[in-house]
Formats: sequence, C-alpha cells, structure tokens
Amino acid sequence: MPPVRGRLTHGAPLAPLVWFKSGGAAEWLFEPADVADLETFLYALDPSVPVMGLGLGSNMIVRDGGVPGVVVRLGKAFAKVERLDDTTLKCGGGAPGILVTSQARDAGIGGLEFMRSIPGTVGGFVRMNGGAYGREVKDVLVEAEVVLRSGETRTLALGDLGYTYRHSGLPDGAIVVSATFRGHPEEPAVVQAEMDRIAAAREESQPLRSKTGGSTFKNPEGHKAWQLVDKAGCRGLRRGDAQVSEKHCNFLLNLGDATSADIEGLGEEVRAKVKADSGVTLEWEIQRVGVSA
Repeated sequence: MPPVRGRLTHGAPLAPLVWFKSGGAAEWLFEPADVADLETFLYALDPSVPVMGLGLGSNMIVRDGGVPGVVVRLGKAFAKVERLDDTTLKCGGGAPGILVTSQARDAGIGGLEFMRSIPGTVGGFVRMNGGAYGREVKDVLVEAEVVLRSGETRTLALGDLGYTYRHSGLPDGAIVVSATFRGHPEEPAVVQAEMDRIAAAREESQPLRSKTGGSTFKNPEGHKAWQLVDKAGCRGLRRGDAQVSEKHCNFLLNLGDATSADIEGLGEEVRAKVKADSGVTLEWEIQRVGVSA
C-alpha cells in the first residue's frame, strides 16, 4: 500500500460501520486526512486494486466474505458545510444529511429538507441520486467534486452525472469529496416545520430503531415495492434472524445475529415470490458489496 497521512487499516471489520451490523472485513480501510491525501494514495495505488466508498453504511449489505481491495471512508475533514450565497451550500462528501439540513435551515434555505430523512452522507446521496418524499438529489445538485480512481480530481456538473432513479453514471472507484446544492430562500421556521413533518412521517411508517438497510427494492414503474411485497404474502417472512419488517414491507431487518447471506437470501426469496405473484421483477435498491463467505 502507498504511504498515507490518514489512517490505513488492514482487515478492518465493516459490520460495526453498517446499519445491518453484519458482514465481513475490508481488506484495507482508508480514512484519508484530506483531499490531497486521497489523491496521492489513489494515484500511487496499483490500478488493479478495487476501490469502494463507504458513508454511513445505511443502504448496504456487506457480504460475509468481506470486501477485497480498499474501502474509503471520509471522516470529519470531509464533513464541513459552507454557505456560498443566499441559496447555495457546498457540503463535504462525509457530511451527514442531518448536518446539511440543519445548516440549510439556519441559512434560510429551503428545498433540501428531504435529505433529513435519508440516513447517509453527501457522497452516498450523490452517487445513488438519493431521494425521499418527492424530491431527489438531481433536483438540487449544482455540481460535485470527485476524486477518480486514477487520483485525478474532477468537478462534474449535474448533466455529467447521468442521473436516473437511484442511480448515477459515476465510474467505479470514484469518491465524491464535495457537492454543491442549491435550494430557495425560505424562513427557517418553515424549513423546520417541513423537517418535522418528514420526521413524523418516517416515525409512523418505518422501523427506525432496528438494524436495517432502509428501502430494499426500487419502486417499479407504476407500483410501490412495499405493496407488491405485502401482496405476495411476505410481510414478516423470516430466514434465520433476517426478517421482512411487519411495519414496512420494503425494509429487511436483522433481528439479532443474521448473517449477510441470511439477509440477501431473504431478499432474493422476496423477489421470487413477488415475481410469481404479480409478474414484476423487483430491483435491489440496497447495494450488495463484497464476496460471499
């Protein structure tokens, strides 16, 4: 491995870093000191070594055999939020949604409230075109700064990202180090009220205090994934300690000691039952990374 100024750990367990609390280790976990440290490391790293970014681990299954290559996790140095003007914030790739929305509220910027409900970081939002409650990243993104697998830093405008539903055209190994979002002028009290409304809706409908990965499947055209799962008789379905949530059928839960194989296998069983029941093929929204044990 090339020398670093940040922290580079061999065989780092990833289960503590992801919401499902399951899965294997990273061959290498790199927490860069700053953008220059990340650039230098990736430039010097053997091009054959795979690289993957990790945010808060909320939308991810890490398979039990772990993740080969390098997992990059952005720390506090990448979690700053800066106000550029009356409607625009520049946010570090490691900044969580709750920080972005709090800063937007304090700055009198509306339109970013939906990020409050996504349990992830800016880097993940940008890569996955994260969204909720009728809005998504493509509606507010101006540009993103990314460090490519080659170590080159590039600024990409909205049109460069090839956004579709929960997907971007970012190349493998690219790490989002910052993003600029633009909202609209709004009274802080109005922004707070909208965030409170979203928080209440999540509390009512989602299993928030569970070991879960968020929405499991993408909503197919003309359908809601949870309704298809429920109609196929999968509410509460179990495989070991993995369970389809009884509160929200598009969430999978780790009730205790589920392996990632249990969780992913349960998801595949749900997909098969939905296909047999309705003819619809559900697509995974949760990222599944690494190798099986």
